[in-house]
Amino acid sequence: MASTLLSVHRFLPSQKRENIGYMSAFRASFRGQALCNSGFCGRQIARSHGKRFVVHSLFGSQVRSVKKRETVIPEPDYRISIVLLGIAGGLIYTDNLVPAVPVGLLGLLLLFQTTRVRFVFEDDALEVRIGEQLQESGENVFVGGENRWKYSTFVNWEFWWPNFPILVYFKETQTKPEGQIHFFPIIFNGKQLYEVMVERAGPSKTSGPKES
Repeated sequence: MASTLLSVHRFLPSQKRENIGYMSAFRASFRGQALCNSGFCGRQIARSHGKRFVVHSLFGSQVRSVKKRETVIPEPDYRISIVLLGIAGGLIYTDNLVPAVPVGLLGLLLLFQTTRVRFVFEDDALEVRIGEQLQESGENVFVGGENRWKYSTFVNWEFWWPNFPILVYFKETQTKPEGQIHFFPIIFNGKQLYEVMVERAGPSKTSGPKES
């Protein structure tokens, strides 16, 4: 096909050769080369540069820029588990073994979960993952479905209590239309968790930033 076009190009008059010369400039590339000649088209550039995706319009020079937000993983925080284990130790010291056992077991459970559970805040959704390799956590054992929820489905979220956060609550409509409530112990850096929740899910009704 290419050789045929070249042979025709030799024997055409100069004006037609010029037109074909323009058309031969028609190139398509996924790496950002010119898509067609400058006479009737612009050019299309689709390339990924860092975390910015730039697209040049096919029929003009207008540029559309889309920036993808970074994935945020709050650091683990062992304060709650340490406090519970301390309380259990105090109860044992004062011979209060009956309450010491459940408090101590809860402290050990949260200590274990702090080492393995991660909240992964992606560009459009929050996902619970497991371990340093961020393995999938599988289906939610209580309400079913993936442990991944889009921020756009969040109805509300809260911290209890903001100064020393113990629990984070959020309600979403992805699992079921009428809304599904989730509670998680805050075994992560509370400040980091709060800031990314405000950024991705918007201010909460009562714990969010107060209007000035």
